[in-house]
Amino acid sequence: MKITLFGSTGDLGQACLQQSLDAGHDITVLVRDPAKLADNIKNRITVIKGDALNVDDVMSALPAGTEAILFAIGVDEKTSPANLCTDVTRHILAGMRANNIKKLIWCGGGSNLLDDDVITLGAKFVRFYAATFLKHRHTDKEHQLTLLEENKDLCWSGIRPLQMQHGIKRANYRLGFNAFNGLSKISFSDCAHAMIQMLSDDTWIGKAPIIQY
Repeated sequence: MKITLFGSTGDLGQACLQQSLDAGHDITVLVRDPAKLADNIKNRITVIKGDALNVDDVMSALPAGTEAILFAIGVDEKTSPANLCTDVTRHILAGMRANNIKKLIWCGGGSNLLDDDVITLGAKFVRFYAATFLKHRHTDKEHQLTLLEENKDLCWSGIRPLQMQHGIKRANYRLGFNAFNGLSKISFSDCAHAMIQMLSDDTWIGKAPIIQY
């Protein structure tokens, strides 16, 4: 499959990139600094230098024949601009419409609660903690989710991890609207695995389940 990946130099993005290549996908990435990509990766992908906050750069990273987009951009509480994920997503959605791209798979946040969730005391704590101490990240992901909900005519699926950490790919996790709390964890590798599985699985179209062990 011909895929464009946004956020390829972060922890989740690196896992998505490697697993996409292992699966045989044709990958294009948009990066501000190509030097952050490993040399043994760069010669296996198409690298576009640019900024995803620039709509023209986003369009340049969606070559003819692009079938799907992976969104793995994270938010740094101190350095990321306000509404980073929301604004980039807005450009991506415009690119999907302009280029008839069939699918978007994105990573959100577990502090953004949905009607389908099992709202336990633990879930309420996760939301309180994020809204209080990770307000920048929580608010951006909340706005991103609202934007996606407003564009349900497009084919998108998402995951909402809680605590992401480094670790091996187990390919064994819970994906759904299960009860969760602040101790719920998942590795970057398994988040990437779930996202890549969604490229060929329409089970979660228009939905964003929690992912956790």
